[in-house]
Amino acid sequence: MKILVPVKRVVDKDIKVRVKSDGTGVDIANVKMSMNPFDEIAVEEAVRLKEKGAVTEVIAVSCGDAKCQETLRTAMAIGADRGILVESDAELQPLAIAKLLKALVDKEQPGLVFLGKQAIDSDDNQVGQMLAALTDLPQATFASKVEVADGKATVTREVDSGLETLSITLPAVVTADLRLNEPRYVTLPNIMKAKKKQLDTFKPEDLGVDVAPRLKTLKVSEPPKRGAGVKVADVAALVEKLKNEAKVI
Repeated sequence: MKILVPVKRVVDKDIKVRVKSDGTGVDIANVKMSMNPFDEIAVEEAVRLKEKGAVTEVIAVSCGDAKCQETLRTAMAIGADRGILVESDAELQPLAIAKLLKALVDKEQPGLVFLGKQAIDSDDNQVGQMLAALTDLPQATFASKVEVADGKATVTREVDSGLETLSITLPAVVTADLRLNEPRYVTLPNIMKAKKKQLDTFKPEDLGVDVAPRLKTLKVSEPPKRGAGVKVADVAALVEKLKNEAKVI
């Protein structure tokens, strides 16, 4: 069984992002980029499933410009067998990415599509659900535990009330949550091996997908700075401020 693992190149999670002076977006010039943390968790889980013998091949996929090859090489250093880059300099919105992945699902016929629940830059949390709808496959989102056997996946997922366990028939779409696993440290020998692994490149038109943006960003701005706190003398003063100033009670 194949697993298809989409990975996204984003601003590193430890970098403080800066908004461009003209408000058109986030400044990524000379900023450290890395794999989206949730996608890294998905790659790790896919590799673990392969190590258990439940999976025969792990295919990493990325959509974006040529620099996304670095992200794919990182996925292959973790343990993915090969990579696919859908190269485009256009702004790829969630629906476009889902359509590109749908075309690759039709081409590769994986038994499982395993991706991060959301990207830490756009924070949309949409691609997995859109892909499941386009491919008409069962889905399980926010997975904190995954087991694959006998043509089914048992997925424990995090919900508002606690944990929910689902059994879904493969092929399916699963999105990874933060507590699914802790990705392994990538060693230098594996980084060197990843450079020799197969990496195929396609254009959106090769897959017959229109990636024209459907949404327009009007403005990007930083959140307002938090105001200074105040000390109150007693509970009565606190209640008075919450009622008359904050107006939350």
